[in-house]
Amino acid sequence: MSYRYGEYRDGPDPLAPPYDVRSALDQMGDSVLSGSNPAHALRDLLRQGLPGARDRRGLDDLLREVRRRRRELRERGRLDGTLERARALLDRALEQERAALFPDPSDEARLREAELDGLPEDTASAIRELTDYRWRSQEARRTFEELRDLLRREVLDSQFRGMRQALADPDPEAMERVRRMMSDLNDMLDRDSRGEHTQADFDDFMSKYGDMFPEAPRNLEELVDILARRAAATQRLLASLTPAQREELADLMSQTLEQAGLDEEMRRLGEALHNRRPDLAWNTPERLTGEDPMGMGDAVTALDELADLTQLEAALRQDYPGARLDDIDEAAIRRALGRSAVDDLEALRQVERELEQQGYLRRQRGKLELTPKAVRRLGETALRRVFASLDAGRHGDHDQTDAGSAGELTGSSRPWRFGDEQPIDVVRTVVNAVRRGGGGGAVTLSVDDFEVAETERRTAAAVCLLVDLSYSMALRGTWAAAKQTALALQALVGSKFPQDSVQIIGFSNYARVLAPDELAGLEWDMVQGTNLHHALLIAGRHLDRHPDFEPVVLVVTDGEPTAHLRRNGSAAFEWPPTSETLELTLAEVDKMTRRRATLNVFMLADDERLRDFVNEVARRNGGRVFSSSADRLGEYVVSDFLRTRRAR
Repeated sequence: MSYRYGEYRDGPDPLAPPYDVRSALDQMGDSVLSGSNPAHALRDLLRQGLPGARDRRGLDDLLREVRRRRRELRERGRLDGTLERARALLDRALEQERAALFPDPSDEARLREAELDGLPEDTASAIRELTDYRWRSQEARRTFEELRDLLRREVLDSQFRGMRQALADPDPEAMERVRRMMSDLNDMLDRDSRGEHTQADFDDFMSKYGDMFPEAPRNLEELVDILARRAAATQRLLASLTPAQREELADLMSQTLEQAGLDEEMRRLGEALHNRRPDLAWNTPERLTGEDPMGMGDAVTALDELADLTQLEAALRQDYPGARLDDIDEAAIRRALGRSAVDDLEALRQVERELEQQGYLRRQRGKLELTPKAVRRLGETALRRVFASLDAGRHGDHDQTDAGSAGELTGSSRPWRFGDEQPIDVVRTVVNAVRRGGGGGAVTLSVDDFEVAETERRTAAAVCLLVDLSYSMALRGTWAAAKQTALALQALVGSKFPQDSVQIIGFSNYARVLAPDELAGLEWDMVQGTNLHHALLIAGRHLDRHPDFEPVVLVVTDGEPTAHLRRNGSAAFEWPPTSETLELTLAEVDKMTRRRATLNVFMLADDERLRDFVNEVARRNGGRVFSSSADRLGEYVVSDFLRTRRAR
């Protein structure tokens, strides 16, 4: 067998490195750690644009451009330009005719003048009356023909963009070709409605009449969309005029099509387009504020673009349930903002797509969630933030390590990781450096060369973090700090104390265990009640499942207990709290004391009743009380946890 090798041409490069979404995920993480859920965080990322991509616009930038374009269109001119120009041409033709009749003393001339004086006031009716008039002035006759050519071009251009150029010369053959085109178009639509249309039929139609459609549609569906949007814009033009102007322009359009022999074909086409695209805004008026009069074709084009921009603005806002970037019409973006905007949109779509394909986001039951992989990265980010705020050298600083505290050596080693306390395995570290350098010359060490000696852990801890989820946490602006602290503690235990067993418990009117991947997307509960009693019950079960572990219990709250769990499993809420709620909660505190578990409480509010309660907890249990501001909560919790672990 023989093989031939060449350049890969079918799709993306299979050997290309994966798309780097880490910066995008970190930017999402900033929103999540500030209290947002994943769906809102992704929306904020897409609205602001990609981090580090200066030339890539976000949805907000595109939205501002769309709104600027709408303002420009609205200020472009007036919609009654065709009526104004038609009236001017008619007045000029009448003046030229009167100038030719004035020198003639005959009765015929006076009768003609009387006929001109008796013409209706509105332009459409006057033009209809003059259809069979025999002009004395050749200049007046040419002006009137110019008026009729203008109306024919403007009316057809309002339906078929670019028809004005096709009818620039008043050639009967050109009009006959337009009639054949409309007849063939209606026949093609009829065949399609019966299911008999083929792509070959469309290709044959475009080979005959493609020059009349500058948009170059590729199939019948695209052609119908183009014509339907333009027909709807024509209806919106009529709806935007005053009743008198509307009636006059509609009459002008009707008689122009009738004189051109197109009235029946245009009626058939209008009905077919309306039936196929009833979703378009066919009779919605628009208001243009410009001063310059626009011709009918230009006015319809402006209204068509305005409708495009209105729909595009709604899609770019992404403020409806289930909104996705796929909802944004790429063709509408290209028409309104150009090719560069399409590239910007595709870059945003790639980020959204890659976040899911690379396993950072998932959609379950219509809800966007962070995967455990993403939660781990967010936890590491939260932990880095906490460590960055710790004062160097203070008690509990994570860099103060004791090489002998980790236990007996096991005889094996592993690559060094940030924060490791185990002793450096010098032999393996130097061997790694020699191998990397090829064995010649001086040996230089790099971070990747270091290995540490694995040791047995002497103690393990059962860690419980109890986080208040009640409505007051959101009202006081402390919920984001609590969530960030929980993620940081989860990441710390998972990376530095993998032998520990950590459980995060959220409590409001009830308490529940929070899974790590649930924690990042968690929002506060919009309910009343601070059921610390239930949270301590769940924490106690976790400690009882690990009787040989050192118990560590941390409580983050901004209010005293106002709810407790009844014997039947229902929650009882009272404000101010009843003595039963306080007694049951303190009874659980006493059980924690008997388990040798120290409760350290982090207060997020300076409330007298809360202060009295936590002081009583400290008196009964011997734990400590921290009055922490929200921005330093993570620092206090992580520092206290590290101090507790090292002390033991």
